[in-house]
Order: sequence, then structure tokens, then C-alpha cells
Amino acid sequence: MSDSAAVHPPRFLTNPTRFLFFTGKGGVGKTSIACATALSLADSGKSVLLVSTDPASNLDEILDVPLGNLPVTVSGAARLSVLNIDPTIAAESYRARVLTQMGPDASEQDRSLVREQLSGACTTEIAAFDEFVGRLTDDDGAYDHIVFDTAPTGHTLRLLSLPKAWSGFLKDNDQGASCLGPHSGLKMHEARFKAAMAALCDPAATTIIVVTRPEVSAIAEAARTSAELRALGLGNQHLAVNGVFRAGDRSDATAMSLEVQGQVALAGMPSSLRALPRDDILLRPFEMMGLGALRSLLGPGPEPAALRPDPLATPFADDLPALDRLIDSLAVDGRGLIMVMGKGGVGKTTIAAAIALGLVERGHTVHLSTTDPAAHLAMTVAGVVAGLRVDRIDPKAETERYIAKIMAQRGPTLDAQGQALLREDLASPCTEEIAVFHAFSRIVAEARSAFVVLDTAPTGHTLLLMDETGAYHRQMTRQTASQQLGGRIITPLMRLQDPDYTRVLLVTLAETTPVSQASALQDDLRRAHIEPYAWIINKSLLAAGTRDELLQQRLLGEQKQIDRVRGAMAMRLFFLPWQANAPVGLAALQELAHHRFHAPSIA
Repeated sequence: MSDSAAVHPPRFLTNPTRFLFFTGKGGVGKTSIACATALSLADSGKSVLLVSTDPASNLDEILDVPLGNLPVTVSGAARLSVLNIDPTIAAESYRARVLTQMGPDASEQDRSLVREQLSGACTTEIAAFDEFVGRLTDDDGAYDHIVFDTAPTGHTLRLLSLPKAWSGFLKDNDQGASCLGPHSGLKMHEARFKAAMAALCDPAATTIIVVTRPEVSAIAEAARTSAELRALGLGNQHLAVNGVFRAGDRSDATAMSLEVQGQVALAGMPSSLRALPRDDILLRPFEMMGLGALRSLLGPGPEPAALRPDPLATPFADDLPALDRLIDSLAVDGRGLIMVMGKGGVGKTTIAAAIALGLVERGHTVHLSTTDPAAHLAMTVAGVVAGLRVDRIDPKAETERYIAKIMAQRGPTLDAQGQALLREDLASPCTEEIAVFHAFSRIVAEARSAFVVLDTAPTGHTLLLMDETGAYHRQMTRQTASQQLGGRIITPLMRLQDPDYTRVLLVTLAETTPVSQASALQDDLRRAHIEPYAWIINKSLLAAGTRDELLQQRLLGEQKQIDRVRGAMAMRLFFLPWQANAPVGLAALQELAHHRFHAPSIA
């Protein structure tokens, strides 16, 4: 057990390495701890660059500074600069560099072909990673420390595996092209990727801080992340347990349940995590917004002023609509696609599983699946129910299926050399992105005749999948027009845009950052002409009736955010209460789907 306290600097800030890399499951507090770390180093007199690699980053909201692909100084912290690697801008820059590499002799037809090849989500992903690599390899020493705040683990692990995948693909393969451009042009990136991985694997240069919470699912994810990072050669790891709660009122049942839940989760921590240096960071009564809150997270800085009840706040209805009412409304159509979306760590997987079981109880057959690389559906359901099929889009299996399909379609028309070249092209890591999209499209189509409940990846990764869906729609539309094909095509994007076919549910916590990110996701969906059906506020403390002073403060913050959502964001709003025990397994999920609760007054 760690004996570190929240008011003492964590051990990863004792003789810190130049690069500090924060990773972990969505919603565990990576961004807060990364920001607090960067601010602490800057306050100590070091020049610091804080870099976010998360497509759905909220650094701008936390630090109150406009973000872009170039560093900006944080007001109130003169030695701290921050940037957010914007995937769209990175992809545009990447395309321009690849086209420049083609030289003046390249024909316009060749350039047009490369532009088309560089239009997919895989290009966006590798371009963002290329920007990240540049901070590790092209740095001129302007900063004493560079702190990386990464996307949720599934996406981060995918990015970190790319250098190894591309090194193998590019070896003895400088012919042809892929969705990253001409292979000969990609050779220049191989050395940079290797240098980046060397820096990440060097314990004298980099510390990998795996962030988790005192929750069973988060700790399991941290153990998996730690093992996969170690397999990539990143063994220089440190564990940070964020949000450790200690009850202030030992007679308060809710507070004691929350404390015991955390203790039980930490007691069951795998030995691989126990072997890591560890710091525990206490749960605070305030949200990590602004420099004052961040300075008090890892050190003895003054805490923000306590909240007071707002006499003008909208009173809550006595009966808050819970998940059972939502399931009733979804069940009416008898079929359809239900997509559960939101920031990492808000409970999408649990809610998707509970909705699927609720639909089965109402007499429907349901396919429950996930697009999340860090899928936990099977572990959450933990059982078998007639009428419910549970699986996930497995990138490796889908890639093998896609390669076999393409070889079967095109291989017979090629000679041995042509087949060998086709196999080489299909060995590209980009093939995985295409294969996953095709699997997603198949699942979307299933909802024509049955219910499909889809648990999506955290927001940033989901938006990349939506981009791929839009790119495919545009490609099919152009192809249909150019070939003057009769009939009407129906693309996956068109199905997502159809409110009679698809119901999008946005899941959030009643906290500033998750609500802001759900609102931004809603804006992105609306730009794609997809209208969310409902919002779900998960893990609400409103029903707890706690007397604990810290939890009372968090309740006041929760009420403020619920008013914000009800006032201007959600067409329909449903609630799920905080649970003393994690809702894992069939019985717990079925109880969650049936639950109704009442909102008490807040003292």
C-alpha cells in the first residue's frame, strides 16, 4: 500500500524524467493529473510543454486557454505551454507533406489518386501520431519537460503499436501505395518512429504513469494496459490511483459504502500492478477546473471556495425518469440500432448491457456488441441469456476475414507476382481500419430486422469511425453518380441519420468535463445530420441522501450540471443512481434496468 497523501507531491515528481506520459482507461482523471503535474513542474521553475493526443481533449476548458496545434502559454503559469494535436489539422498537414514528396514530375492523375488514398480515418490516426512522434524526436530542447495527456487506452495502445507494424510493413517494400501515401515516401517516417519508441522505452528519458481509480473495472484495465505497454518495451511504469475516498462521516452509510468499495477494489489489485511504484490521490470535493484546483490536487495549495446551495436553482421533480422508462420507449419499434456514446469512463458499457437485457425481458432478440478496442462487454454481462447475443468487433479477426475476402475476390485474376503484391498491400496496418469499418457496417445493417445495441469506443475514437462512415458515404455517392447506376443506395451514414432506424444515447456524469464533451459530441453528430435521441446521467449521487461533507459538495456540483443539461442540451433526460456495488453480472444489470429513484433535497 502507498502511504502517499494528496497534499504531498507524488513520487513520479521526485527527480522527474524529461518525458512524462499519462495513460489509462477513460474517465480515471488522466487529464487532471497530467495538468496538475505540468503546472507543478512549471511552478518549480521548469519550462514545460503539455501535449494532448486525445481527439476529444478538454484541456482548453480545464486551463481556460484556446488550444491548437501550436503551443500557447497558459495565463497565470508563464512557464507552462500547452497544445492539442488536432487530428484534422494534422491530417491536412500530413497530406500536404506526402504530396510535396511526390515531386514536380508527378502527374495530376497520380496526385489525385494519392489524395483519395489519404482521405480515410487511418490517415488521420497516423498523422496525429506523426505529430506526437515529432515532439519526441524533433525537439530542440526548448522545454525542460514534456507532459503527454493521452487518449483512452485502447486508442493509445493502437497508436503506440503503429511504429512496429509499419517497420515490418515497409521492410523491403518501397513499391506501391497505401492510405498513407506512396511507400517510398513513408520510408522517411520509419527512422522517426524507431527513435520515438526508443525515447519512450528509455527509463532515463520517460516515465509512463498508468492512471486508474479504486474501482474493479478500472484496475483491471490498468493491469491490461500495463502488460501491453510492457510488451511494447515500455517497462518504466508508475501507478497513480486517483479519486481515493475516505469518509468524513463514519456514520453515513453512503460515504462508508463508497470508501469500502474502493478498499475492496485496491485489495484485489493484480500482483503486476502491486509491483509498480504507486501514489494514491484523494478524491476532492471540487472539480478539477482552473489553476487553483489543479495546484491543490498534488500539493498543499489552497482549495477553491466551497459551493453553496443556489436558491434560484430549478427544483428537481420528485420522480426522476430512470432507465426502465427509456427502455420502454425504445422497445416500441420492435427493432433498430441503439448506439451508446460518450466520454470514456462514464459507464457506456454498463448502460448498453442493461438496455440490451431490458429489451430481451420485453420479448425482443438483441445483438449487443462494441466498437471499443478495450472492450469489456463479456466481463460486464458475465452470463448467458436466451435471446441475447454478445460479441465485439475484434480488429484482428476482422482484418483476417477482410484479407481472405479480398484475396478470394481479386486473387484468381492475378499471377503469382500480382498475388504477392496484393498480400503485401493488405499487410498494411491501414487494412485493420478498413476491416473494422466493414464490420461496423454489417452490424448497422442487422438492425433492419432486430435490435442491435452498440457500445461505442470513447468519444475521440468514435468520431474517427464516424469520419470513416462519412468518407465511405461520399465515395459511394460519387461512384454511383459516375457510373450512372440505377436504384437508390443506402450507406451506413444514411442509416445513422434515420431517426426511425437509429437511436443515439449520450451518456455522461453530472460533472463539467463529461457534460461539455457530451455536448461537443452532440454538436459533431448534428453536423453529420445525426440527432441524439436522449441523454443519460449516470452514477448520480442525488438519490443517496448523504450527510458526508465532501459528498454534499459534490452533490451541489452535480445539481448545477443537471440544470445545465436539462436547460439547453437534452431533448430527453434519464438518470441512473450511484451504486454501492459495481453493476456487473446479469442480476445487477437487470436490477439497474428496473430501478426508479427519488431526488431528496440537498442541505
